[in-house]
Amino acid sequence: MMSLSRGKLNTPYTVSSVNTDHNDIREFLFTLGCYPGEKVTIISKLASNYIINIKDARYSIDDELANAIMV
Repeated sequence: MMSLSRGKLNTPYTVSSVNTDHNDIREFLFTLGCYPGEKVTIISKLASNYIINIKDARYSIDDELANAIMV
């Protein structure tokens, strides 16, 4: 298991968990559809910003959120 921030571009991953002590971060990721069992793909990475694809939708997340997503 690793964090999404260590993932490779254009490789689909399955979310295994969301590891954070902050409920607001966890709930925000859940509203994006990022929960265990869901597929997530890193489309691009620029500095500490990630463009990810979840359920045919693209979202921009920062390094803190990417580190909380375990794949």
